[in-house]
Amino acid sequence: MKNIGREVFSLNRDWLFNLEKDESPFFAGAKTNHNFVPFLHLYEDGSRETVSLPHDWVVAGPFSEKADQTHGHRPRGAGWYFKTFTLDEKDKGRHYELQFDAAAVHAQVYVNGILVHRNFCGYTSFYVDITPYLEYKTQINTLFVRVDARHKEGWWYEGGGLYRGARLVTRAMQHIETDGIYANPVRKGKTQNWEIPLEVSVANFEETQKDLELDAVLLNPDGKSVLTGSTKIRVKPQDKTVGKIKLNISEPTLWALENPALYTVKISLKDNGSEIDRDETTCGFRTIRFDANKGFFLNDKYLKIHGTCNHQDHAGVGVAVPPGVEEFRIKTLQKLGCNAIRTAHNSPSKTLLDACDRLGMMVMDEVRRFGCTEEVLDQLRWHIRRDRNRPCVILWSIMNEEPLQEHKTIGPNIARKMVQEIRKLDTTRPATAALSGDLDMMDAFIRELDVGGNNYHYRDYDTYHKLYPDKPLVSTEDTSAVMTRGVYVTDRKQHILSSYDDEKSAHTQREAWRPIAERDFVAGCFIWTGFDYRGESTPLTYPTVLSSFGILDLCGFPKAAALIRQAQWIKDRPILHLIPHWNDWKKGEQVRIMAMTNTDQVEVFLNGVSLGKQQGDIYNMNFWEVAYEPGVLEAVGYDSSGKELIRTRTETTGKPHSVKLTTYRDSLKNDGEDAFPVTVEVLDSKGRHVPTANNEIEFEVTGAAQIIGLGNGDPNSHEPEQGNKRRLFNGYAQVIVQGKYGAKRNITFKATAKGLKAGLLKIKSERVPAPKLLKTDDFYKKMPPLLRCPELFNELPDINIDKIADSVKNWIPVKPGELLDMKGKKFVMFALDISKEYAWRRRVFFTDIVGKAHFWCGGLIHRTKLHFERSSHEIYMLRRLIKPKYITIVVEAAPGEKTAGIPGEVLIEKIKFKR
Repeated sequence: MKNIGREVFSLNRDWLFNLEKDESPFFAGAKTNHNFVPFLHLYEDGSRETVSLPHDWVVAGPFSEKADQTHGHRPRGAGWYFKTFTLDEKDKGRHYELQFDAAAVHAQVYVNGILVHRNFCGYTSFYVDITPYLEYKTQINTLFVRVDARHKEGWWYEGGGLYRGARLVTRAMQHIETDGIYANPVRKGKTQNWEIPLEVSVANFEETQKDLELDAVLLNPDGKSVLTGSTKIRVKPQDKTVGKIKLNISEPTLWALENPALYTVKISLKDNGSEIDRDETTCGFRTIRFDANKGFFLNDKYLKIHGTCNHQDHAGVGVAVPPGVEEFRIKTLQKLGCNAIRTAHNSPSKTLLDACDRLGMMVMDEVRRFGCTEEVLDQLRWHIRRDRNRPCVILWSIMNEEPLQEHKTIGPNIARKMVQEIRKLDTTRPATAALSGDLDMMDAFIRELDVGGNNYHYRDYDTYHKLYPDKPLVSTEDTSAVMTRGVYVTDRKQHILSSYDDEKSAHTQREAWRPIAERDFVAGCFIWTGFDYRGESTPLTYPTVLSSFGILDLCGFPKAAALIRQAQWIKDRPILHLIPHWNDWKKGEQVRIMAMTNTDQVEVFLNGVSLGKQQGDIYNMNFWEVAYEPGVLEAVGYDSSGKELIRTRTETTGKPHSVKLTTYRDSLKNDGEDAFPVTVEVLDSKGRHVPTANNEIEFEVTGAAQIIGLGNGDPNSHEPEQGNKRRLFNGYAQVIVQGKYGAKRNITFKATAKGLKAGLLKIKSERVPAPKLLKTDDFYKKMPPLLRCPELFNELPDINIDKIADSVKNWIPVKPGELLDMKGKKFVMFALDISKEYAWRRRVFFTDIVGKAHFWCGGLIHRTKLHFERSSHEIYMLRRLIKPKYITIVVEAAPGEKTAGIPGEVLIEKIKFKR
């Protein structure tokens, strides 16, 4: 294995997981490798489960009015993850690095009982060199990760767990560092001649100096080699260096929103002509420019930024969003004319940025922490190094609405230091910050930025431009309108908000866009928000558990706000939408009608009778009022000459008749990670969508897929987000379906509801190469059943098994989960056969004991369980000249309790560790 290149092993499958039931210490003693408390937490009460990453345990939990409102009224807590793996003897002499893409919120990593890393940010990746701690041959390596989600970094839902991917990367002792390729193309002047000033970071973990070669290949979007380059480097022992190669190219295909062309840079590290490591990165050829007077330019073409701010959680899965769902979210926003996202307020997943690069979505890339301590600057450096090759990233953002923005010295000092660090790593993108304070108070801070950021103060745009005529400006956050999808009358008692864009926390969709659209010097906007998210339910309170700020709900179903933005943002085709739905109004009731259009004129008809033609109003939209009559409400959009361009309609439907399923894609990869949403709705007997349907739907999936999440966008729903049942909310629900690892059968998805025709969907299972997985082994072996003495005792019996060994064969096997009726007695006696398992210092683990417990093995009393409370317990086998046959246990019932015993499993370490 020494002579092969890097290998990447997925750690996304088959973790044992258990929630921490108490706050007992998780670092036991001062001995480096005696941190065995993780085993107690993992195996206590037998409730551990097998999970895959990404994983968010909080989203699977209950709601509680007492839990934090900003986090969606979901209790959080802490949890333990456990995995084992084995390495062959031939695997020695290589470098091993654990890579976790994120953990919410604080994490501790243990390898073979050794605490090897702590991570104190829920949004940064962490890479851990575990080479010194590994065992080989027959030894089992253990990996524990404790994640504590009780800590808050944000005032929004953050979930809990290993909610992004993880892997183990093995490489030669000389290798390309993680995130070690800098390949950001730069145009030479105003020509079409470009240069990629490649920088490759190489580390040497051996004690000898090495002379190595770096070879680079540039592949075009079709995968063809178009450029090569090479250089020689010298790396000192236990050191690192940077190799530099210049690649020059003329007239490459540009990365643009309509054609996001991606090139690939492949790097080969060689020792005496033999490849010892290889890595690659994508990049894109594009220019960005923020002009203080004219706004933003992409590839020298003016472009107004139509952006949305987004937190990272989604219906059903919390923050553990699979890449396929991230792609769905980006494409859904693009359909509305959105061309940029702000990663509010944290480093995004790299899979989200992969989708933005691939699909042509620009990104304002924001960090979570504002500061200039070495810890915070390290997080910033990681953020820039990871993302600086991405063409989608057009802005670095160093903070959001920090109180220090108005401090005359401290805030500007921190900003200056952070911007300086950014410029050391990337000089091609400007730095900004999302500022919300008073302009006069923030003057010193603003002067440290390349691009000014403005949150909500749209009346300050002109003042800003006068004060800072040479500094570009972007609206980093605006709007904050609120509405509930499919609701047209606000009822605060019912916790629902009207969809006519009248309800707001700051400004409506219609108020916020005009000041930006009419000022070229404002580069664009990032509205709050693209999607609803858990927590921050302003202006509502419990039982509301979601925000209402999104132009899309938590599932991605469009609200009226999304239709308004589509009419405002789309320029290349006619857009026309009509609200409300035409069901369930009282006859004669006055109903407000809203048309959202980008056409010059719009006319509305009720049952064929015109309600009047109006000039299209792209900022304020168009309104009519009419007395309700069942039937057909129709709108027609015209150009300035009166030519019809588009029409749309809504009509009174019949009762629910059948369930309809619509898939986002027609195939699902069988890698155990690919996932996408399925839309669930109800149709009437004429095949028309029923917008008021709230039927409960039951789901069944057969074949190579499973359901991993459910949602409907209802901000007041407390239904479980995992399972197989969900109610529609105002006509819609969503199911997140994930492909099963290695499964080969095609997928059948069925949805049934009482009294309705079932919906059926066929999904193709796409076979793809399986990710590499490590060899694993069970760390614990399950022991045979305990034997129970049929006699009960009032006094502590003699538990020296040597005296009673002959009678044990007549004792009674204990059934799983069995608690014994003590019949007024105090003590019960058990025996565990260890004749085939005895080894010095091997641990025996009892997952559940009810009562005090006394242990005897080989003539010695072992560690006693001193309390009556139900809990787990472990003991060590000690060195004996004569190998014992049994462990005997006496359990003492608590005073007044009728039952006692050992109802849980008994486990034993399979392999003895070196102590």
